[in-house]
Amino acid sequence: MKVIHVSAECYPAAKVGGLADVVGALPKYQTNLGYEAAVVMPYYENKYGKSSKHTTDYQTVVDLAENNYKATVYKTDNSLKEFGYHLYQVHIENLLDREEVYGYEDDTERFIAFQKVVLDWILQFAQVPKIIHCHDHHTGLIPFMLTQCTKYIPIRGIPTVFTIHNAQYQGEFSFEKLAYLPEYNLEQSGILEWDYSINSMAAAIKACWKYTTVSPNYMNELPYAATGLDWLFDTERDKSVGILNGIDTDVWNPSSDKMIAKNYTVRTVESGKQANKALLCEKFNLDPKKPLVAFIGRLVYQKGADIMAGIFDRALDANDINGLVLGSGDPHAEFLLNELKEKYPGRYNTYIGYNEELSHLIYSGADFLIMPSRFEPCGLNQLYALRYGTIPVVRTTGGLKDTVKDIGEKGGFGIRHEHVSVDDVALAITRANKLYNDTAEFKRIRKEIMKIDNSWENSAQEYIELYNLIAQ
Repeated sequence: MKVIHVSAECYPAAKVGGLADVVGALPKYQTNLGYEAAVVMPYYENKYGKSSKHTTDYQTVVDLAENNYKATVYKTDNSLKEFGYHLYQVHIENLLDREEVYGYEDDTERFIAFQKVVLDWILQFAQVPKIIHCHDHHTGLIPFMLTQCTKYIPIRGIPTVFTIHNAQYQGEFSFEKLAYLPEYNLEQSGILEWDYSINSMAAAIKACWKYTTVSPNYMNELPYAATGLDWLFDTERDKSVGILNGIDTDVWNPSSDKMIAKNYTVRTVESGKQANKALLCEKFNLDPKKPLVAFIGRLVYQKGADIMAGIFDRALDANDINGLVLGSGDPHAEFLLNELKEKYPGRYNTYIGYNEELSHLIYSGADFLIMPSRFEPCGLNQLYALRYGTIPVVRTTGGLKDTVKDIGEKGGFGIRHEHVSVDDVALAITRANKLYNDTAEFKRIRKEIMKIDNSWENSAQEYIELYNLIAQ
């Protein structure tokens, strides 16, 4: 294997957010370009884990201070044929073998153990990988352990790339848990430390060979993004590379998507979108003759969840539109969004939860997708929307700025707003409604956005060029 991607998530084995989609697709496109890639991730006792067939590739015992855990690295059968790359799953008894990816009190222990097993596994390779590519803080200690821990001296020369998918989540924990790490020279503890704690993301940035962000604009924002690591991002700027995420155009393809009511292409977009919209409106008691504005995502502060109900209330009051929300998260936001159904019967509805199939139907049936994010490292939803001919309405931040050009600009195809406020987002939706009523222009833009190439080909090649640069 020339590159091993290490991640807590990988679609379809386990998905919480966009991290899974990226790690699920990037290795496939790299392999298609002739660069052999593989993924290693935790084994979870979820639907995929229990149904997947595998063979044992490696067994060990991993220690966390005085506690020992049996660990096995499984090689998933037929993954090369099914996914386009080899998938490995790390099973650790009583730590990783649970249904959910995150949310346990011992998450720190779970992911430290996972990272140690990954390096122990690589340590016994006859031929080591050319690159170890780590994704987000759950794998952020690998660059440190690889360069500082005595046990891994034989593989210390393997270059590491660390990708930041979201800098707000950093994997901090107390120095009281330092004994969980393998032996190293304690004089190097400053690499681990940030703000008097061990900070996995900070350690990765300091110890990796290169770190990447999932969009160029997000890379430029990080030194000022109030993550607590602003100074570090500024200091280590020379190690950073901004590479825009892509999407898996095999999975997200309106002409072959089995999760939607009617497949369509650029040529048949009008009839295709209308058929999917009709089914969507039937499911949620909405009027298919009105423009449909949707939101898909986690109901968290980052995504503007605290003002989401206010946005739809204002927009529905000011415009003759439909509104639909798919998501879950903050209970108060869920309550307020559900409460709106009584005020706007037949014009607004919600699905509180996560439903992959429904998300595909919404992308294919909605007219507009809103993303009023306070920050957005890249964003994938707007890329899915474009692929399905749904016009994105986004805040000018991070990867949203990199991928959506406002209709007020030459060659523009989306709608952008500057502030995360009820007034600003509702005004953007009013602009969307005005565009919808300009039938000829609306149809023209809908066809044009479906032609935009946001596939992984270019980005996968950029990563390969980065690998080759540091592994010479």
